Amino acid sequence: MSAKKSIQGLPVYQPGKSLEEVKRELGLEKVIKLASNENPFGCSPKVWESLTQIKDQFHLYPEDDAPLLRQKLAESLEVDERRLIFGNGSDEVIQMIARAYLEPGTESVMATPTFPRYETATRIEGAVPVEVPLREGKHDLDAMLEAVNENTRLVWVCNPNNPSGTFVDHESLSNFIDQLPEHVLVVLDEAYVEYVTDDTFPDSLSLLDYNPRIIVLRTFSKIYGLASFRAGYGIAHPEVVQQLSRVREPFNLNRLAQAATLAAISDETFVLYCRNQNRMGMKQIMERLDEWGIGYYPSQANFLLINTEYNGDEVFSYLLKKGIIVRSGKALGFPTYLRVTIGNKEENEVFLSGLSNFLQEKKSRVSQ
Repeated sequence: MSAKKSIQGLPVYQPGKSLEEVKRELGLEKVIKLASNENPFGCSPKVWESLTQIKDQFHLYPEDDAPLLRQKLAESLEVDERRLIFGNGSDEVIQMIARAYLEPGTESVMATPTFPRYETATRIEGAVPVEVPLREGKHDLDAMLEAVNENTRLVWVCNPNNPSGTFVDHESLSNFIDQLPEHVLVVLDEAYVEYVTDDTFPDSLSLLDYNPRIIVLRTFSKIYGLASFRAGYGIAHPEVVQQLSRVREPFNLNRLAQAATLAAISDETFVLYCRNQNRMGMKQIMERLDEWGIGYYPSQANFLLINTEYNGDEVFSYLLKKGIIVRSGKALGFPTYLRVTIGNKEENEVFLSGLSNFLQEKKSRVSQ
């Protein structure tokens, strides 16, 4: 029996290689992973304490609307509790948005390359993804605006963008949103917002205050170090949240995730530490790349998109054999690039050493 037409030929999502997988395949004991933009410093110690407190509740379903987390997060963000919707990762909230607002005959506009789940979610609903190429690694808002028509229902803006790490500033984003027709919802995916240090980055919640057509997505998988718990959320007008709730799966934010995230957002010191360490690690890598004359996109996230000027798959394979997992840019739309997560100081040095060895070997072959 054939599946529905809208998913025929749809690629299966390919995550970055796991530590366990590489160790098994290559017989390595020590491997570092700088491929999936995870937090190298783990999570707040408070998370462990929170899990021990619910060890006698694992057999119980979680509270469906996560009331304690909802209240705490609303206080932290200074928003109405009715504006929040939780997901099994922000991936699920993306799925909810597509399911609620897209259908055959409609379109959604997005940049390319960007986070691939926007295109996938659009196609699953039988809608048409309209992809607008990045301009110098950034969202081309003028071209995206031109791509909007009477069939457009959603516009996706990944900010900072994955995989480039670039961002749209507040003024540009605000002007863009003001020019969109009223039948279009704007999804601002801010998975890396806690890493941002640039003062011109959008205050998306202030934009949401006067524009009910905005949905802001955030996650606990990145700076909070809770990727394994799969917890994300959206911030939107209560009427939008109500529509999304109609397609949300019951108990989608499990009991462990609720406890872990509740503890994580109470530890602001840990978040500040991780942000500072990330900027230091990024500086560590960028200074070496500058010495070597290697280009990269300026990033406000926890990764760098680096132009090695060689086949991305070739560099990836070379580093993988050395126990260094990065992401080849070839599958991300940047054939000669690597996307590299910022690790701790030691991990960054291991990566830089591996990349240096690759470059030296390539140069020595040319000179022979």
